[in-house]
Amino acid sequence: MDHVVVVGAGLAGVRSIEALRSRGFTGRITLIGEEHHRPYDRPPLSKAVLLGDADSTVVDSDLDAMDVRLCLGTAAKGLRNGVLETTEGELEYDGLVIATGAAPIRLRGEGHQHVLRTIDDALALRELLVPGARVAVIGAGWIGAEVATAAARAGCAVTVVEAGESPLAAAVGPAVGCHTIGWYARAGVELRLGAMVGTVDADGLTLMSGARVPADVVVTGVGVRPSVEWLKGSAVRLDDGVVVDEHLRTSLPNVVAVGDCANWWSRRFGTRLRVEHWDTALQAPDTAAATLLGEEAVYDPVPYFWSEQFDHMLQFAGHPTADDRVLLRGDPRADGKWAVCWLTPEDRLAAVFTVDLPRDVVQGRRLVEGGRRLDPRRVADPAVPLRDCIMT
Repeated sequence: MDHVVVVGAGLAGVRSIEALRSRGFTGRITLIGEEHHRPYDRPPLSKAVLLGDADSTVVDSDLDAMDVRLCLGTAAKGLRNGVLETTEGELEYDGLVIATGAAPIRLRGEGHQHVLRTIDDALALRELLVPGARVAVIGAGWIGAEVATAAARAGCAVTVVEAGESPLAAAVGPAVGCHTIGWYARAGVELRLGAMVGTVDADGLTLMSGARVPADVVVTGVGVRPSVEWLKGSAVRLDDGVVVDEHLRTSLPNVVAVGDCANWWSRRFGTRLRVEHWDTALQAPDTAAATLLGEEAVYDPVPYFWSEQFDHMLQFAGHPTADDRVLLRGDPRADGKWAVCWLTPEDRLAAVFTVDLPRDVVQGRRLVEGGRRLDPRRVADPAVPLRDCIMT
């Protein structure tokens, strides 16, 4: 293999290059990036950048030292065996890494919608978060809550519109998400639940009920879609992203996929997963590089994610299902530190969600990996460390 092309200049793309070089690949590497910025991290966009604590999140990686040809402002247009079609012409490859990520979903309407996916998005939005500005945030998921946090701290009049029964309903379920409702009022943020947006207008939102939400700034945070349109018509199988096996191989020879756009098979959970989290972009490239170089490697992590919102640190690890029991550890109304565990019918830990309890998520993630049976009564006792809940 002489030439590897990496499509997507985010964290997953850069880490793929580092993994290739660390595994001894000495051939040519070309990195294609649609943006004009050098590779940067995305999690700080809704945190440090939006709060004004940082202006840049450049990935700490020396592409020049790794002898990488960097092609910025270049987008992928199509793919056939051995040839990548781009806006700047065709590139032949021996190996290809697809790391094109995902793009924010926008709603109907002629009004301007801010989204938060790029450094330019974050900097443009930050300029508008000024005292007294009326800000409408659509969606009370991870991103929506973080944007609302930043806007409230900036002195804006913030309204969050959420179609679900609670914040974070899609991520942790309404029974768990409801424990975060009080955070919004304490931060001075108006939260409207069970409210669906009809259109985004020039002066705010029109809800499906006909009600109006006046706003100077509208931020849409209702999820993303994998950026794989350019692969339609190719031999790469698509289904909610790029379909890959447990080795991150696609259906096209010598092509792998990583990051937000990769839909991989998990042995651990017995299902397909597509995880839009920083930890996936950080860890998956090592497996992808090994696979591309003909080595045997399996990607089967316990998904992990964190969020900072309303002065709380939220962490989540695992993959719960509808069959799992939900056990609450601690009292969300008390000191604010609490956790939730999902136990399988066999009393194995499937997932853990923590609020200001880093110990529980560290121990919980290891328990999910280990697959040991736990004592449910001890799991429900916040005074008992999770590691001491293993059945003997």
